[in-house]
Amino acid sequence: MIFGVPISEFLWLAVAILVGGVISGFLAGLFGIGGGAIVVPVLFEVFRFLGVPEAVHMQLAIGTSLAIMAPTNIRSYLAHRASGAVLDDIVWQWSLPAVIGTGVGSLIATVAPSAVFKLAFVIVIGIIALKLLLGKDTWRIADDLPRSPLVRGFGFLVGLSAALTGVSGGSLCTMVLMLYGKTIHNAVATSAGLIVPITIAGTIGYALAGLPHQALLPPLSIGFISLIGFALMAPVASLTASTGARVAHAMSKRHLEIGFGLFLLTAALRFLVSLIAG
Repeated sequence: MIFGVPISEFLWLAVAILVGGVISGFLAGLFGIGGGAIVVPVLFEVFRFLGVPEAVHMQLAIGTSLAIMAPTNIRSYLAHRASGAVLDDIVWQWSLPAVIGTGVGSLIATVAPSAVFKLAFVIVIGIIALKLLLGKDTWRIADDLPRSPLVRGFGFLVGLSAALTGVSGGSLCTMVLMLYGKTIHNAVATSAGLIVPITIAGTIGYALAGLPHQALLPPLSIGFISLIGFALMAPVASLTASTGARVAHAMSKRHLEIGFGLFLLTAALRFLVSLIAG
């Protein structure tokens, strides 16, 4: 027995986490989304097998996802910045509002049931996926972002989205930037930069938010952060992030959009089924 789990079952779970780490790290670099759209479903299943109570099931998956993506996103951001595609002015302007939004989402995690986070995941990711798959280049709000200080509100929404879905907010950031005339390569690279402070703030926020629920959480958890999940998945994900970033800059714009959209739609449908099954 390891932490109350049969050794054979624990080994299968460890393999699942490691494989998820390889995939999520690659996706972090490829799509600038932090890989959370694959990490959250993988951890959701892992914690289900471990018998984590439904009341904290989704929150633990989201919090651990944010913790895992923190080091991964740093590597992804550095790889994208080396390509010259990052829009640094947007990263600096949106970072503080994004951190505030992440904090608000972490507070919600203290009191909200799991269904709230599943629904947020389905709505946010589903909308972005449909836009990428069905949208056209002519779908633009403007050719550039507004110069009003209120544009920083986008940063807040990205941070809030990250805290409610565990997908680092990169997906929403990419969509917003594309609607304001940025190319998908610039949008993905800039998203990779913005989600660095988001994942750090989200990790701290979810660790604190889960402390009142500590009795319901599995061994070696600090609030809604599973140290086992983090220790096994984070190193692997971090190593594969730069590979994904290099592939992204070698792909055509439309192929990147289609791949991104199909991946997100699949993830959204997975949680919609879970939400309906209840």
